[in-house]
Order: sequence, then C-alpha cells, then structure tokens
Amino acid sequence: MLYYVLKYVLLGPLLRLLFRPRIEGLEHIPQDGPAIVAGNHLSFSDHFLMPVMLKRRITFLAKQEYFTGPGIKGRLTAAFFRAIGQIPVDRSGKEAGQAAIREGLGVLAKDELLGIYPEGTRSHDGRLYKGKVGVAVMALRAQVPVIPCAMVGTFEIQPPGQVMPKIRRVTIRFGEPLDFSRYLGMENEKAVLRAVTDELMYKILELSGQEYVDRYAADVKAEEAGKFPRILG
Repeated sequence: MLYYVLKYVLLGPLLRLLFRPRIEGLEHIPQDGPAIVAGNHLSFSDHFLMPVMLKRRITFLAKQEYFTGPGIKGRLTAAFFRAIGQIPVDRSGKEAGQAAIREGLGVLAKDELLGIYPEGTRSHDGRLYKGKVGVAVMALRAQVPVIPCAMVGTFEIQPPGQVMPKIRRVTIRFGEPLDFSRYLGMENEKAVLRAVTDELMYKILELSGQEYVDRYAADVKAEEAGKFPRILG
C-alpha cells in the first residue's frame, strides 16, 4: 500500500515537479508478465526516479546496508525500503550472490518486474563499469527479456556523498528488450554468462553515453581507497 501512496500521492508528483524527467522508450516496458529492467547506477536518486515513472510496480534488489544502518537515519531508511517491498542483498561473497539470484527469481516467478544494477554498486565517478553475471543467470533461468535502462544526469544532481540532490532535469532511457532465448539451457556456461552480460552492458552504454571501464566498480573503488596496491604494468 505504501508503495502506491508514495508513487502516486507523495513522492512521485514531487519528483516529477522538481526534476521534470524526460522519459524515452517507455513503450519497451511490457504491460504484463515477468521481465528484468537492468540499468546503470549513478546516484541514490536512481532508486526513486526510475520506479515512479513506470506504470507497473518494480522490485529492486537493494544492498543490505540500506537495511542495517545505525541510528535513527538507519532505522528510517530500513523501514522505507521494507515498506516499498525492496529486497536486501548481501554482497559479501559467492554464497550471498546465489541468495540474491534466488530472491530475484522469486520476483520473476510472480510475473513481476525485477530491477537490478548489474555493476553491483553505484559508480563513484560517473563511468560505466563491468557488469556482474547474476543478471544473466536470472534472465536465462527464468527465460525472461531484459530491458536495458540508462539514467542520464543523476550523477550530476546527486553524486556519492551528497545528501541533498540538486534540482536539475534528468533523462531516463529504456532500450528495446533483449531476448537471450538462444542461450536456453546454457546458464551454467561461464562464457555464455559473460557474453550475455557484456551484450547488456553495451546496450546500456549506447543509451547512457558514459565512458566504459572493463573492470568491476567495487575493485576500482577499493584500489582507489588504498585497500590494496595498484598493479602497474
């Protein structure tokens, strides 16, 4: 109930008024049936701006930290994400990744839209990073289309670390659904999963116009934070 109150009464109208988002390719979102919407992730604002523009409800796999933060702010954030039906994802290891896939497949089994950020984390510098293969596993196992999505301008309005977003117009682009049925039954082949993920990331790149980095964003973040030394060639 709170999901629809926020979308149509409280948050949705406010976001439309403030950011006047341009929406392109909305016709590519299926009116019914399961599908994955996979996009770049530039800002905390992405969690709100894209869902309020869709007629259908979409459930995102959200990082577990949104549900476990300390203090009053942490409890309010956790309550908000639970109320709108988002699913916490533990990103700490391989087994955690399998749990996220099971949760995502559960959403798709109910003929719903599943939202996912293949990069696995927000871009810290506005570039597009290498996608993780979990999205490919879910697409092939559930045999559902994947709609690429690009958020344009959200990094500029609210980069990481900025609490209040700037009031500027943003663009949300949806691409044509990607059909990976040609890989049916090959969801355990690493090369296939990589090919599916890379094809998806290329489509997101075409829509967003970002600079692409063929490395995982989490590794680059850790390196730049000094958690392990750079390897110089």
